[in-house]
Amino acid sequence: MGKILSISFILIFLLGCVSSKGIIQKNVRPVLEAQLFENQFTGFFVVDPEKRDTLYSYNSEKYFTPASNTKIYTLFTSLELLPDSIPALKYNLQNDTLFVEGTGDPSFLHPYFKDSTALHFLKKHRVISLYVDNFQEEHFGPGWAWGDYQWYYSTERSAFPLYGNVLTVYEKQGLQVSPALFEDKVIPIDYVMQREENENRFYFDPTRKDTVEIPLKLDSTLIRTLLEDALQRKVSITPNPLGEEKSIVYSVPSDSIYAKMMMDSDNFLAEQLLILASSTLSDTLNTGKVRNHVLDSLLTDLRQPPRWVDGSGLSRYNLFTPQSMVHVLHLMYQRIPRQRLFSLFPAGGVSGTLENWYPGDPTPYIYAKTGSLGNNHCVSGYLLTKSGKTLIFSFMNNHFRIPSSEVKKRMQSIFETIRDTY
Repeated sequence: MGKILSISFILIFLLGCVSSKGIIQKNVRPVLEAQLFENQFTGFFVVDPEKRDTLYSYNSEKYFTPASNTKIYTLFTSLELLPDSIPALKYNLQNDTLFVEGTGDPSFLHPYFKDSTALHFLKKHRVISLYVDNFQEEHFGPGWAWGDYQWYYSTERSAFPLYGNVLTVYEKQGLQVSPALFEDKVIPIDYVMQREENENRFYFDPTRKDTVEIPLKLDSTLIRTLLEDALQRKVSITPNPLGEEKSIVYSVPSDSIYAKMMMDSDNFLAEQLLILASSTLSDTLNTGKVRNHVLDSLLTDLRQPPRWVDGSGLSRYNLFTPQSMVHVLHLMYQRIPRQRLFSLFPAGGVSGTLENWYPGDPTPYIYAKTGSLGNNHCVSGYLLTKSGKTLIFSFMNNHFRIPSSEVKKRMQSIFETIRDTY
């Protein structure tokens, strides 16, 4: 009698699983094949990681422009290669001279992180020589739009960022400008541009009520000048690398940068994290080297290797499949404690870029990264069902001509169906 009951229970359990999966497939396909999606390219992949079961697959092996879903790969790279605290700079001391080179740390004098560890370390030394030629790439990533130079989302990359590589300006009983070095370079008029293309001359409408961050036009002279201003002492530029005997100064907790990158979809932080990751592999800062290392050494079992060209997803050259997104999300789910991992992702209806979408009932059920470019919107991450399951998904939409809000509404209906059914 006991055996019969056990067999019956197993059959009921299996039938329930089959039923849930069947309901999902029955309800999701009509939405994906509706007229709304006819003139766009859509891919969807969702798996149960515990059962290693695919619940739904739709164009999941096809390549899409991922936009900021690319930051999922940047997060994975950072978690694999960077220590718990960010390497702020490398140095060695020769006689009375401190020789320094940057690692790409974006937190140095950054207005959000407000960390002064590296600054205080440098202030202890009277003679400082800076090596700036260890970053061997362009300030912009491949495929970035040339006309975006004046907008925060297209901030230049560098080996030694200061102040987030931006000018911060707002109106409060007069213009407030940081770094103060540029006070006389900000023209208070309403103008079509925020900055001249090839020089640090800025424009700000004094009737604005918000704070504006305008990318700086970088070169080695400006980096030295900004550092001298912060230290209140002269800094020389050395043409010679520091050599192999180097020590490291550490700054902020790494998770603080990961979380802000993911929550705000911050392109500058994403790009600098790839530069930082490359600093753990060689003395030359090169994001191409670290991307190749990840794909050739850490992700050798990807079924559809991506075309991965930057850290932020700003480039339309990037190409990823929904399956390749889920693959990396699954690896992080296996390796990173759940509470820590979910704290790095925006929560539906609560935080970051998901604050206004996919609300919980009543608690969050979506922890995911969004990715948006003109005519493209993607969401990839983790979905919690009412039965207590954690699913991993990637939903990618390219080339639509309708408002993105309409695409998001359809995605939300699919997410809710899976949440309530499985």
